Amino acid sequence: MLSRVAASLYWLSRYIERSDGMLRMLKINYASSQDAIHEFTWEPVVRIFAGNDEEGETLGNDSRAVLKYMVMGKNNTNSVLNIITLARENARSVQEHITKDLWQCLNEYYHTVKDPKLERALQREDPISVLDVLIKQVMLYYGTVEITMERGEGRSFMNIGKYLERAIQSVDILDTKFGSINENPDLLTDTTYWKHLLLSLGGYELYLKTYREGFEAENVLEQVVLNNDFPRSVIYSVNNIQRYFERLKNETNLEDFRDMTFKIGRLQSRIKYSSVKTIRQEGLPEFLTQIRSELYGIANALNEHYFANS
Repeated sequence: MLSRVAASLYWLSRYIERSDGMLRMLKINYASSQDAIHEFTWEPVVRIFAGNDEEGETLGNDSRAVLKYMVMGKNNTNSVLNIITLARENARSVQEHITKDLWQCLNEYYHTVKDPKLERALQREDPISVLDVLIKQVMLYYGTVEITMERGEGRSFMNIGKYLERAIQSVDILDTKFGSINENPDLLTDTTYWKHLLLSLGGYELYLKTYREGFEAENVLEQVVLNNDFPRSVIYSVNNIQRYFERLKNETNLEDFRDMTFKIGRLQSRIKYSSVKTIRQEGLPEFLTQIRSELYGIANALNEHYFANS
């Protein structure tokens, strides 16, 4: 497979996964803002998905303004509109390597986000219903990938992109949420705070089935980092990166393959042989910083070895 094609499939998948994480986070946080409007702040969400953007910092706690900026903001490079536009451009450049159904699905997602009615609905109607429409587009995309894409190199690069993006998101969300506790220690025992974190990652129901003693910070950390059965845990994502990367092995790229395998295996072991106790002893911020650094290291190595520095 050409490096250009591999890179486009990889980034297509990363952009879609990013939009999914962002939409779910926006949905749960909007609901939270309605429950506790005097204590709620959008600052962590904007920081996770928009970085230190000046315009984002001026929005304050105006929920509809934040939603418009994060979903439709043309000046926000990481808005859902802009990243789905990038995903569609990547898909267009490799149309012969994806199914017709997948292209039509992506095209529908793009036109749904571009529809002027969506922006009006965000401002005047129930935002959660609007976000649900977009979340269903992502679910349709994943279903279409699963049942129409051949199990070849292209799908492996797509899955590597998906799980790499997912792992980075989970690390960023944990870092931001636990970091907020340093500024407001009362959050440590705030069950609503942990409930919303789990809901934003789709882990609320699994948590209730796994832990009977209520919401505790250490249990949340264990599920999001170390639970092999949680689809958005860091270890689950890294295991799948390793799984799909193994399928790329061939006799022409053994040296690059070994370098990548070493990086992925090192990270996999780092997480696998950690526990909540050892993470606490090391310091959660330091642990998450190292995991994030290694995830970006894997992404950079992919770029160097497989995407021709694209």
